[in-house]
Amino acid sequence: MRHIRPAIVMIVLMTALTGLAYPLAITGIAQLLFPWQANGSLIKENGTLIGSALIGQNFTSAKYFHGRPSATTGTNAAGKTIEQPYNAANSGGSNLGPTSKQLVDHVKARAAALAKENPGVPIPVDLVTSSASGLDPDITPAAALFQVPMVAKARSLPEAEVRELVEAHITGRLLGVIGEPHVNVLKLNLALDKLVTKVRK
Repeated sequence: MRHIRPAIVMIVLMTALTGLAYPLAITGIAQLLFPWQANGSLIKENGTLIGSALIGQNFTSAKYFHGRPSATTGTNAAGKTIEQPYNAANSGGSNLGPTSKQLVDHVKARAAALAKENPGVPIPVDLVTSSASGLDPDITPAAALFQVPMVAKARSLPEAEVRELVEAHITGRLLGVIGEPHVNVLKLNLALDKLVTKVRK
């Protein structure tokens, strides 16, 4: 018992300290200092939850900017695996290597569709390749600007106005050195809807 008692006391003490006290303290500090981030960076419009700034959505209409292709999957009613872009419950990439014929075919098909949409303009690589998570909420400024003609045409807006909106939503490098400039697709599309409403008024 002389050896067992200290071991049991240490297990209970460390469980209480590292399993309860520390997580509760960090959660409390996060809620106090960074409540928006701690609660999932959720975006609400008029009290309605629209989504998260951290998880991309599958925009398909020409009236909206599109994010990166997503390789996430899901299951149908029969239990069969199906494509389910931006499935937050099944984050993951395609795991296809650079020499994969399937990957090459997918990229070529996407590139061909985009070339018809915006002829003669170089296609940004993030519009034809998926991210490792399949949930990337951001695209490069080049990818957003590439889509300006499509969105402007679908919305009957001047391209210069839509381009200006994109440029206003470019987030630069953190502290000027960390990361790459990017555009959050959900935030950009919400601003686009507000712009259209403002123009109509």
